[in-house]
Amino acid sequence: MIVVSGIQPTGNLHLGNYLGAIRNWVKMQDEMDGDSRCMFFLADLHAISMPHDPAELKSNTLEMAAALVACGLDPARSVLFNQAQVPAHAELQWLLMGTARMGWLNRMTQWKDKAGKNREGQSVALFGYPVLQAADVLLYQATHVPVGEDQKQHLELARDIAQKFNNDFASEESPVFTLPEPFIPPKAARIMSLRDGSKKMSKSDVSEMSRIELADDADTMAQKVKKAKTDPEPLPSEIEGLAERPEALNLVTIYAALAETTPEAVLADHGGQGFGQFKPALAEKMVEVLGPIRDRFVELKEDREELDAILARGAAKAREFSTPTLDAAYKALGLVRG
Repeated sequence: MIVVSGIQPTGNLHLGNYLGAIRNWVKMQDEMDGDSRCMFFLADLHAISMPHDPAELKSNTLEMAAALVACGLDPARSVLFNQAQVPAHAELQWLLMGTARMGWLNRMTQWKDKAGKNREGQSVALFGYPVLQAADVLLYQATHVPVGEDQKQHLELARDIAQKFNNDFASEESPVFTLPEPFIPPKAARIMSLRDGSKKMSKSDVSEMSRIELADDADTMAQKVKKAKTDPEPLPSEIEGLAERPEALNLVTIYAALAETTPEAVLADHGGQGFGQFKPALAEKMVEVLGPIRDRFVELKEDREELDAILARGAAKAREFSTPTLDAAYKALGLVRG
């Protein structure tokens, strides 16, 4: 089993990032046996498909590496690297460009969403980045790729590209690419803004009070929880009682995710309490879970030498793992390499 997944290096990592994706990566790593491999990469090549600040991208890449390690990714057990240090990603993308079809890319939902009405003004990289995503996983013969609802279409495209390439340039007995299967992680909690229970927690929200950041200290976390938007009613004992109470549901969901239990179990313990009682309990649980992560994150974030070394070691392994597939793709296309 070879699991490959990537994440864009963005700053201001928050509770939603941790509970929504990063914690599942750590669990996958911990459950792998000796014959399996987890490869996690920072998608810095994908980041340049949109307007960006170069210094900020570099800083965010190192910060993301620090966050992943602080959250429990072990560079000794998983391969952690950034794309830019493994040129094979960009090389394979170009080799696959002859197989990918304009019609396939035009149908990509995220292209339509990100391009909006100004498609002619978007970068070629934004249009073609699903082919880079395909290269990201096909390069390592990934057998499984963790996907959420918004990424299923991209994995289907990767499979289509791999299948067409194999059909056109390889034999059935010796395909160049493995067709990756979707790996559906345990359902991740959907963490909403602390100021508006109808919106996802986001780093782009202008209010820092809307999110719990991984760099927040214990007092800051407690203060943000204390000021989180709620309603005057006490917590119900049954989940149905939260149907029209998005902010209350969000706080219960966060508690359940941190405690690795269910919202029903949280309400069984805290039903009938007002938020004056529940919020301190939530803040305590948050500090208990995130406190050690925050301390390690802040420490690592300042150790640029260690972060550079972690990414360099991971990239060296990734380059080694990528070579056979890249060589096979060149050979299948009839290209002569030096």
